Amino acid sequence: MTVSVLPDTLPVVTIATPPGSPPQGRWTYADYAALPEDGSRYEIIAGVLYITPAPGIGHQSVGARMVTFLVTHIQFAGLGRVFAAPIDVELTPDTVVQPDIVVILNANLGVITPSRIIGAPDLVVEILFPGTAGCDRREKQDAYARAGVREYWIADPAAQMVEILALEQDAYRSQGVFRGQAHLPTRTITLPVPVARFFHE
Repeated sequence: MTVSVLPDTLPVVTIATPPGSPPQGRWTYADYAALPEDGSRYEIIAGVLYITPAPGIGHQSVGARMVTFLVTHIQFAGLGRVFAAPIDVELTPDTVVQPDIVVILNANLGVITPSRIIGAPDLVVEILFPGTAGCDRREKQDAYARAGVREYWIADPAAQMVEILALEQDAYRSQGVFRGQAHLPTRTITLPVPVARFFHE
């Protein structure tokens, strides 16, 4: 399945309907795992199958820098594991996502299996680009909150900013938007790196 693109438009996250697929709202991990390897990026949110456009170079560059810092200060420090997309995260049987970055702290390593993560990571990072921004701030944000992901970072390469959302009861509360020489006031990890380093050397 491909994402159609008209002149002067960008691909966006859309609902996918492969031939012979389950009804939307009824997709499970088993259905997702049976999808053919066709080069597309799929995710399931609340039983609905979505197809996601591939990220661009800027998105990939920011992701690589963020992963480098997180691996240095979390994984190499012996505090947990860091994963970069593509990796399946089964938040619930009907919600399977591929966050840009996932952090699992030592106390929660049991959610890691040989095939995927099953359960809520401690921290999830999504890096915005035009085709996914709406989904990242609506469907995926709600899914992460429902699953109990403690902290959700939204990185915006265009604005060179990071917003931190912390889970309070059953919903996220913004802890602020940070840029430049600010350090992220994360409650989940310690990361002594100014935000600007995520976006340029």
